[in-house]
Amino acid sequence: MKDPLYERIAGLPLEVEGHRLEGLSFERPGGDFERLTTVIRLAGAGEEGVGEDVSYGTDDQLAFRESGEALDLSGEFTIESFSQLLDGLELFPVEPSWDVYLSYRRWAFESAALDLALRQAGESLHGVLGIEPRPVTFVVSMRLEPDEDGAPPTIEPFAERLAAHPGLRFKLDPTNDWTDELIAELASTGAVDSLDLKGYYSGTPVDVETDPDLYSRLIEAFPDAWLEDPDVDEETRPILDPVADRITWDAPIHSVADIEATPWKPRMVNIKPSRFGTLEELFAAYHYCEREEIGAYGGGQWELGPGRGQIQYLASLFHPDTPNDTAPSGYNTDPLDPDLPSSPLAPAPAPLGFRWGG
Repeated sequence: MKDPLYERIAGLPLEVEGHRLEGLSFERPGGDFERLTTVIRLAGAGEEGVGEDVSYGTDDQLAFRESGEALDLSGEFTIESFSQLLDGLELFPVEPSWDVYLSYRRWAFESAALDLALRQAGESLHGVLGIEPRPVTFVVSMRLEPDEDGAPPTIEPFAERLAAHPGLRFKLDPTNDWTDELIAELASTGAVDSLDLKGYYSGTPVDVETDPDLYSRLIEAFPDAWLEDPDVDEETRPILDPVADRITWDAPIHSVADIEATPWKPRMVNIKPSRFGTLEELFAAYHYCEREEIGAYGGGQWELGPGRGQIQYLASLFHPDTPNDTAPSGYNTDPLDPDLPSSPLAPAPAPLGFRWGG
């Protein structure tokens, strides 16, 4: 039996004549960070649908751009039968660097198909679902790290953003370099909504060594903040048990089964659409969370194109009032634009399709 939410879009007719890929890139001044994503543009019946592959591997993105247009996606489908077509296709011309990238790329194709089907039908996503978009509350995600000379991280980048946009709320990535002084300074602002402990990351640039003492200091200093993705082991579990109602999950959540498998039944989870891969899995998760009275918030993945607007769109429909990590992309750049929109974002669904902002 199909999920009732997914059922509203599963039967949408879809005509695909072909597709093309558009590479996007961003490099931070100084060259210490480069981000590549790829926009998928599905064409059919005089319309175009867009989605964005947010896989982080540079080699994965470049290989996709070189050979991804060789995929044969042409035909007449429904959203459901197009997804079934994707089940049998190799979306990666080479083995992906990380298995989760399979879901990221699958989401790019599925979101492009949804956009195209809606545009061909002369419909919007919210119109088909019968849900009115609402203003989107957002937080700004930041990582405060040592400077290039190894000096401990300071509050300065955080304070600059807060000064430019008073009232801004934050999701921070604590690291092992955080001093008691920095923790106290951050806590005194009252502007931190969540702390991403990165307990599920290994072999990445954002790894954090599990430190029970750091957990204890953060829990005490930020008594109202959500605690995302702690590493639960025999040392940290006694520290986390008393605050289990503040613990939320992101990296391990790819399905309803993953939500059910968390160490404690969560009051809140981070639903990143790209982690779910398919529209069916994503809509099942939204429905499950509503039924089980579990809150949800959205998360970004350094989208450079239409993917950012799509996650803002979904947040406006399913979890507009939670600490969505879906801030406008300009909050991730320096210098900070003082004219960026404040939270909450006014609803901006396009008249047709699965797009945000026109």
